[in-house]
Amino acid sequence: MSAWGREREARDARITAGRSLADGKHVAAADAVALLEAVLRPGDRVCLEGDNQKQADCLARALAACDPARVHDLHMVQSGIVLPEHLDVFETGVASRLDYSYSGPQGARVARMLSEGRIRLGAVHTYLELFARYFVDLTPNVALIAAVSADREGNLYTGPNTEDTPTVVEATAFKNGLVIAQVNAIVERVPRVDIPADRVDFVVAADRPFYVEPLFTRDPAAMTETQVLMAMMALKGIYAEYAITRLNHGIGFGTAAIELLLPTYGERLGLKGKIATHWALNPHPTLIPAIESGWVKQVHCFGSEVGMDRYIRERPDVFFTGADGSLRSNRAFCQTAGLYACDLFIGSTLQIDLAGHSSTITRSRAAGFGGAPNMGSDPHGRRHPSETWLKAGREAGGNGDPALRRGRKLVVQIVETFGEGLAPAFVERLDALAFAETLGLELAPVMVYGDDVTHIVTEEGIANLLLCRDADEREQAIRGVAGYTEVGRGRDRAMVERLRERGIVRRPEDLGIEPLDADRSLLAARSIKDLVHWSGGLYDPPARFRNW
Repeated sequence: MSAWGREREARDARITAGRSLADGKHVAAADAVALLEAVLRPGDRVCLEGDNQKQADCLARALAACDPARVHDLHMVQSGIVLPEHLDVFETGVASRLDYSYSGPQGARVARMLSEGRIRLGAVHTYLELFARYFVDLTPNVALIAAVSADREGNLYTGPNTEDTPTVVEATAFKNGLVIAQVNAIVERVPRVDIPADRVDFVVAADRPFYVEPLFTRDPAAMTETQVLMAMMALKGIYAEYAITRLNHGIGFGTAAIELLLPTYGERLGLKGKIATHWALNPHPTLIPAIESGWVKQVHCFGSEVGMDRYIRERPDVFFTGADGSLRSNRAFCQTAGLYACDLFIGSTLQIDLAGHSSTITRSRAAGFGGAPNMGSDPHGRRHPSETWLKAGREAGGNGDPALRRGRKLVVQIVETFGEGLAPAFVERLDALAFAETLGLELAPVMVYGDDVTHIVTEEGIANLLLCRDADEREQAIRGVAGYTEVGRGRDRAMVERLRERGIVRRPEDLGIEPLDADRSLLAARSIKDLVHWSGGLYDPPARFRNW
């Protein structure tokens, strides 16, 4: 073969090496380790599907069990470091280099292994950024993915948790890479073809269904009155004032409380039909009351959520579903929708500094970012107007011709001033900077940069950073809502009061909210059982959330 076909020749050699273990394309789970040892080469770039929720866990276990004398120094390029096996491969020497986006459950172990030099870090990416590099300079040689079922030809049905699979397969299969899928079942005919057989080289019938994390489920019983108060302020002081219809919510109790206040407090404010109609969002169970009350017109999802399948199937007017009735999620498309088509992102973080920079990476935990840097950024490539976007742009001001002034995406951080273990959410200097110094990183892992943040909501009030005209005003606005943290106690009280007079800092009473009215009785559902009732019995929550 000519020099121009070397990659394809190498791919064919891998397939030939694995074919002795396969019946057509199908390989038994017991032979998964042997298959990987046959097709992998030292130094390969490997994308092991570790999504936000769906995990190719059978293949992860097989990869971790490979002989490091045969398979070593792999470069792992994957969205999520979620399972212990995702890091076991670095302990054994099977892998040595890592580029990733999110590592919530394994964040502490990632930080420790980085500091010990067991992992050579490329970068902590946002999802879209990592996906983009799959098509440029981090193209996988081998992709290990997960699907619900496959037929004999190798057509795959990914089901509601399609997530990253199409993106990973596209980048790998069309650049002479190898695609191996684990599936829960081999069937005569798949419900719909999500990944065509000509993009799949081997199929492993897993020993058990792939693991899915109910990442976005929040039990209303665990919500506090402080979170209710913050949600009330966000609804009245931001959602109502900017008439936000297109939005994304991050993970957390603060945003879940907002969802549960829409049919109650939102109704009282007369906001139905005026806000929160079109979403880029996983199917949060806490959104069920708002859907059932007619608030929500449409939701496009990054992935699914455990127990929501039947509910989604019966609400096709709201969700994107296939002819089989199941959800069709897609993380790359939904990230793009959140970046360019939404007017607001609201989420939480672990630390915020005096300029509004935030990060979920601390000295002891490298949790990564996921999609927050995409959702929580002002996309300068946007060219379509909306009144929300234009209003935020007008508030941000700026010099020059008003006709050339950009709008602004609203990026809101909703945090309690003290987090878990009474760790302050507001700090003089992000731990992420010390983390970068320790590891010798050229770029500190900041999640959302301060110049993208427009509002900060705490139990003390709202800081509207759009209205700040210099760094001093910005710092004092942040200090003004930082509560009894060291940052909050260091405020210039006179200046904060002047900012309050200008509407830059607003307390609950400035919004006409009585804090004593922030009661859990305002929540449309106060337990998981209530959510089941709202769904008409269609929501089937995971066992760990059932207490009845």
